[in-house]
Amino acid sequence: MLEQITILAPGLIGGSVARAAKARGVARRIVVWARRPETRLAINEQPWCTATCETPHEAVKEADLVVIATPVDRIVHMAREIAPYLKPGAIVTDVGSVKGDISRLGHDALAGKAQFVGSHPMAGSEKTGWENGKADLFEGRACFVTPVAATPADAAAKVVRFWRDLGCEVVTVDPDKHDEIVAHISHLPQVIASTLCAFLSTRDPSWRNYAGGGLRDTTRIASSDPKLWRTILEENRDEVLRALRHFEDELHSFKAALSNRDYVEVTALLERGREYRDKFRPIP
Repeated sequence: MLEQITILAPGLIGGSVARAAKARGVARRIVVWARRPETRLAINEQPWCTATCETPHEAVKEADLVVIATPVDRIVHMAREIAPYLKPGAIVTDVGSVKGDISRLGHDALAGKAQFVGSHPMAGSEKTGWENGKADLFEGRACFVTPVAATPADAAAKVVRFWRDLGCEVVTVDPDKHDEIVAHISHLPQVIASTLCAFLSTRDPSWRNYAGGGLRDTTRIASSDPKLWRTILEENRDEVLRALRHFEDELHSFKAALSNRDYVEVTALLERGREYRDKFRPIP
């Protein structure tokens, strides 16, 4: 059990970290900083929160582990801001869905004082806000931990243990490899769902009233926060563009087969898609 974890700027993921840590007895004290006073007041009344603080500096002073849950474009800035106030030996991690520059610059920001070990739990929904957090959000979900070459093994191991204690199945990968993976399995699906809905919005608006489960299931994440996703796509632009190029090639192959009445190839592509989808590991 950790003596204290501090969560900075909790949204859905940060709020779920706090709830899960409380429910699973991961830390004796759970301290939270949020930018808005009204948010701090509301969180301070929650049974999973030990205390809230008015500044990040105050919140991290006694923390064994700090979880930065800001948008991805603010993570490194926050790491630099809190660096002088961390106690020796503290570990800082994050929950951002982009890891390359964040892992490297975060490590540099804390060099000589504490350790930064990037992480990314593959959990969440189209909903946002700490109010929508759940104590069981991480159960059975994958979580990437992305140390850099200079990260001490014991620091990486502690972050791995933390996410396992919250219920995750943890995989340790290079930060740049992480960005390639999530560009394909997370960021590309978001772009496809959003652009599909954007395209359909140019058709007859009444058509949406006839949508069945197929359209609803494949476009659920189009309801996600556009501002949040803009920052993610900015941070992982190059990998997302590569993924889009490969997807365009696949879509072109399907279009060509259909145009040429090559229904054997159409069926083969559909079968390949079904086989991939049917092999997803079940989520609790």
